[in-house]
Amino acid sequence: VKHKLGIDYETLSKENPRLVYASISGFGEDGPYRDRAGFDQVAQGMGGLMWVTGLPGQGPVRAGIPVADLSAGLFAAIGILIALQERSVSGEGQWVQSSLLSAMVTMMDFQAARWLVEGEIPEQAGNDHPTSMPTSVYPTKDGFVNIAAAGDIIYARMCNALGIPELADHADYATADLRSRNRVALSEAIAGQSKRFTSAELIELLNDASVPSGPIYKMNEVFDDPQVKHLGLAASVPTSGAGELKLVGPAMRLSRTPSQMKRTMGPAGEHNEEILRELGYGEPEIAALRSDKVI
Repeated sequence: VKHKLGIDYETLSKENPRLVYASISGFGEDGPYRDRAGFDQVAQGMGGLMWVTGLPGQGPVRAGIPVADLSAGLFAAIGILIALQERSVSGEGQWVQSSLLSAMVTMMDFQAARWLVEGEIPEQAGNDHPTSMPTSVYPTKDGFVNIAAAGDIIYARMCNALGIPELADHADYATADLRSRNRVALSEAIAGQSKRFTSAELIELLNDASVPSGPIYKMNEVFDDPQVKHLGLAASVPTSGAGELKLVGPAMRLSRTPSQMKRTMGPAGEHNEEILRELGYGEPEIAALRSDKVI
């Protein structure tokens, strides 16, 4: 589309060599799939995410959020910042390219490295961490909690906190590799103890022992959490109609120049007249465009 409209990088950079221009595509600006339409779920499948998500043997499962869409945008933003910094040295702009596919493959991180480095094809592991156990979901009296007790020291802390110190020295779980290979029996032993507590009791017990753990929330519970409230992750944003809308707040915090969501997106065409005036249109011309339903 950009080439048809004459707003591609090659054309615009001739007018402004300092231009930093960003594009997000489905599969990249060149290569055999360059003309294919991109969609998040397609990229999730092609990037390998759907094959490692879900319970063992369940078949491919999509993630609950558009991971490829979101990460492609983030990588594009990072690329723009790098290009701007480089321009401050070279004085020249450049074309920043991101794609759903490249972002998804990059987000596979250590799962991709398992294949590239070790030749190992990652499989579905459900709620278990693929390699570091015990990191999984465990039952409580009133629900479930996440426990992340990877590493010998944290694993021993967890065993002591749960009242099963003998598990820390058990021959079947003496090393990280053994804990991963014997994960089913280990998780059953931990679950036998975790069910003695409510979720709140267990989380407090484990965090007091410096063992990472936390609740598993529904969306309404997320925004009722005191830390989420403290971080301001539900922001009241003014709307164009003089009301307010609750939206997800910024994930980052800046100490000197804190971010602020000033207002929501307005209705389509909200700034038509303002933009047309900047382009030199007079009131009669704008009125004529409106009368002809051009705007």
